[in-house]
Parts: sequence; structure tokens; C-alpha cells
Amino acid sequence: MSDPPDTTPKAALPGHEVIQGYLKTLDSSPGVYRMLDAQARVLYVGKARNLRARVSNYARPAGHSPRIARMISMTASMMFLTTRTETEALLLEQNLIKQLKPKFNVLLRDDKSFPNILVTADHDFPQIKKHRGAKKEKGAYYGPFASAGAVNRTLNQLQRVFLLRDCSNAMFDSRTRPCLQYQIKRCSAPCVGKISTEAYRQSVRDAETFLTGKTTDIQARLAAEMGAASEAMEFERAAALRDRIKALTQVQTAQGINPQSVAEADIIALHMDSGQACVQVFFIRANQNWGNKDYYPRVGPDVDAAEVLEAFVGQFYDTREPPRQLILSNEIENPDLMAEALTGKLGRKVELLVPKRGEKAELIDSALRNARESLARKMAETATQAKLMRGVAEAFDLKAPPERIEVYDNSHIQGAFAVGAMIVAGPEGFLKNQYRKFNIRGDALTPGDDFGMMKEVLTRRFKRLIKEDPERSEGHWPDLLLIDGGAGQVSAVREIMEAHGVGDIPMVGVAKGIDRDAGKEEFYRTGKQPFALRHNDPVLYFIQRMRDEAHRFAIGTHRAKRAKSVGATPLDDVPGVGAARKRALLAHFGSAKAVARANLSDLKAVEGVSGALAEKIYDFFHERG
Repeated sequence: MSDPPDTTPKAALPGHEVIQGYLKTLDSSPGVYRMLDAQARVLYVGKARNLRARVSNYARPAGHSPRIARMISMTASMMFLTTRTETEALLLEQNLIKQLKPKFNVLLRDDKSFPNILVTADHDFPQIKKHRGAKKEKGAYYGPFASAGAVNRTLNQLQRVFLLRDCSNAMFDSRTRPCLQYQIKRCSAPCVGKISTEAYRQSVRDAETFLTGKTTDIQARLAAEMGAASEAMEFERAAALRDRIKALTQVQTAQGINPQSVAEADIIALHMDSGQACVQVFFIRANQNWGNKDYYPRVGPDVDAAEVLEAFVGQFYDTREPPRQLILSNEIENPDLMAEALTGKLGRKVELLVPKRGEKAELIDSALRNARESLARKMAETATQAKLMRGVAEAFDLKAPPERIEVYDNSHIQGAFAVGAMIVAGPEGFLKNQYRKFNIRGDALTPGDDFGMMKEVLTRRFKRLIKEDPERSEGHWPDLLLIDGGAGQVSAVREIMEAHGVGDIPMVGVAKGIDRDAGKEEFYRTGKQPFALRHNDPVLYFIQRMRDEAHRFAIGTHRAKRAKSVGATPLDDVPGVGAARKRALLAHFGSAKAVARANLSDLKAVEGVSGALAEKIYDFFHERG
């Protein structure tokens, strides 16, 4: 008689044995591998020149750092993708890290685009302005600048020196007399003929020369013109030229770092301390400092500088155009490979340098000093924030300090342009990349129904959370909700939460107290008496800051929606009519009403409007009656 079948559940294999099982099917191709846990969540993304050799390292049962050993122990499966070259593997690895945000990878958390200065090329009198995003508009782009503030300062300086207009084409065309910019000597008023086309174009050329770093040439020419004007007894013009030379000198002085031997480079310096990292980036273009920015990538306690800096460079330039040189504070793991990848992206040679002496080393020293000071400030702020989180937990009887607090607010004008807003705070402060706005869609809502708006916002928010992260394991679920309101709002929100099966999330209503004065707030929780915090309690100030930030974000979103609606026209609803054709139609006919009344032949006469599109526009307005 045979033994009965063994029905006891099999224990999961240790991570290194799981990994060992994949070695039989792997070859020596380059590629990318993913390590996944038991819930198929990506733990780590890596690249390899030789997949079999790299993965075999993880199959060893010992000899790993604590971070890697923990990652291996959590690995339940792996995924592989082979590539033709190791360069392709590098690019794919960085792209997947940014998409998947694996737990054990170094991760760059700030991925905003950088602004540029644009000198337009679609007008006889070009406009100079700030530009962010895709470079679709015709003209010359200069950048990137580290921040909007750096662009604004440079634009301000350029207007003082070169008197270029910053107004839109529509405003330019509608002017009948000079604006305030002319009065304060920031524009030459080409809109009303105060300067000739050729003289204005010379100013544009001078500005572009300045933006390419050739300031000496401009100063020499302006000085010569000033001397000639003085000899011709044109003292007013000579004084104006003198003021421009003085302003140009001040611009050069204010820029601080102006390296002579570095024309185009990003200076990238890394400082690490106590398991945290700061990367400082200086943008050098045309031998000028165009600002700096600090980043705080997510790193582990036992990650070395070479790995952190390589991960930063790969992710930073995944969606950005690299300069000709990257001047680094540390060597990275695969400098030749990274240079090859960035060269392919840019279409011209990109160098990676780690200088030991000279001006480049001085630039690195300056960036390192900034990184060190920035990380010290960040760590001090984090310690203060952690103390505040402990205070919040104590004030509201939470089991542990919250990792994520969500604050909700609504904004509208008598129900019109209604929006909901959610802001997020955590141990590192306000998490602005986690903020969300909600356009209120409820057609059946009574105008001004704040309860109804809040119900729609929370329903949409938690339906999505339940769908995307039902296990509450991705870090997107709040540990505390703050609602603007008293007992009525708290009761209504509690019903909404319980209806969606998430009534276990702690929630507090924040209501203005006596005379609606800040500092006298009362806090409401389900089934408990309202209470107030001490007048000088830091936790009270923190809650006020969060509430005010939610209100600011809601008001800003509401105003943006209202402004967009004010600028809307029926042309926005015509299929095939984008921003450029809309401008062309309005410029040709003067108004949307005139477009609606136009006959087919007149529509076809508009530049950029094809016969087929003209028929679409004509049918759109005439079918609607």
C-alpha cells in the first residue's frame, strides 16, 4: 500500500535559491533584470553586461551587504529583458527605475523640467520670455536655468540692459501708447514706433550675444557708440548708453561664479551623511552661472558614492538634454558607458570629468560646500518635522507618528468653478509632488454644497486608492485626514469613509474657534468631545500651516480654472483647432463670433487653415445653428 500524498504546504524557497533557479535559462547577453517580492512588487532594477554572471552573484547564500542580503531574502521571482548593448541596458535601467520606483534602488525624487529663456522668431519685434516644457515655439532657446527665479532675474537684467519687450503679441498689437515698462526704462516701446525695426533687432542680437557669453564685445561696441554720441552732442543718447553699460557691468558682477575655462557644463557634487545624500547641481552655460539646485535622492544606509552618483546622473538626464561636460565630485561605476549613453542622446560628444586641480576642481569644491550645508539644513528640518509628527500623534491619540497626513479643502464662487484640493505632509515636510486637484463634476450638486463637494472628492480619492493599492503597502494611504470644519463635517466625512470600507483611517476636523480667530481652533473627532491645543503649542502652528497650505492650493487651483474659463472661446470645442490655429483665426477675424459668421471661402483664406479644416469649422458652427 502506497503512502498517502503529502498535502502539507511547501515552504517558500529562500531568495538565493529562487535566483539560482533562473541561472539555467540565462546566457551572457547584456540586459536588465528585475527582482520581485511575493506580491510581484518590484524590489530592484539592475543592468548587466553579462546577465548570467551578474545574477549568479545574487545566488550566493552569504557575502552580501545588509541591504542586498535583505533584498535577496525578499525576492520571490525575477524578470529579464535582453538588449543589444550594455549602453541600451543602462538607458533602459534608468527609465524603469523612474517608472517603477523600486524599494532598493537609489531614486531621484524630483523630476521637474527646467525653464529656459526664449527669444521668439515669429514677429518683426521679437519677444523675450521664460519658457518651460517642449521647445515647439519658433525661436532661440537659452538654458537650462536652475529655477524660475534664476530666469526671472536674468530676464529682469536683460530688459534693463537691452530694453526688449516681454509682452504677448496680442498685447503688442493692441497698444496705442507706451506701457509702464517704457516709463521705467525696461522696454524701448517698439509697439508705438519709439525704436526702428533695425535698431530693435540690433538689441536682440546683443541680448543673444550676451546669452552666449560674449559680453566684452557688447561693452566695447556700446562704449564706442556712447563716445560717438557724446562727440555729436547727443547727450541724452550718450547717457542712456552709459546706463546700459553700467547695468551690464552689474549683471556680470551679480552672477558670482563666472568660470573662464568652462563654457558649458553641469557641476554635480555629492555629499552623504548618516544614510542621507544631497546632490548639488550648478548650471554653467556660456561661461556664466545660470543657477544651482539641490536634490535629495533616496539612498540606503550601505550604498556607496559611486552607485548613488551614477544612478543620479542616469535618472537626471533620462528626460533632459545633457551639456557637453559633466564635472563630477566622485568617480561613478561605469563612466565610459554613461558617457557613451549621453553622447548618443545629445548627438555630440559628452565628457565626464572628475577634476583634481585647477578651476574645475574649485567649482566642485564650491558645489560640495553647498551640498554639505544643504544636507545639514535638511537633516535639521527633518528632525524638527519628526518631532512635530510625534506631537500630532500624541495630540490625536494615534498609535504611531503619521507618515502621511492628507488635508482637504474646496474652493468656489457660489458654486461656480468648483474645485477640490488635497495637500500632503510627511516626515520631510510638504510633499508637493503628491498634491492633487479635483475638478468637481457633480451636475446634481446644489451650488455651494460643500458637503456634496467633499463627498465627491473623497469618493474619487479612495476609490482610486482601493483599486491601485488594496493592500495599503505602497505608502500612498494616509495615516491621518484633516478636514476643514466642525462636528457636522466630521460626521458627514465619516459616513463617506465607512461607505467605502475605509472608516478605520483616523480623521480630525479643524474648526475656527471663538470669533474665528487663528490660535483658537477646536478639533473634532468622532465620538469624542472637541478640544483645543495650547495657544503656543508648536503642533497647533503646524496644523495651521497645513490648513493654510491646503487653502492656498485650493484657491490657486480655483483661480486657474476661472481664468481658463474666462479665456475660453467656442473655437476650443472645434475638432482640429489647436492653439496656433485658434490664434490665426482670431487674428484674421477679430473674434470667435466673427469666425462663426464667416463663410467657407473666408475661412479657407486664413493662413494655416486647410480646405478640410475650413469645412469642419464651418459645419461646426452652422450645424449648431
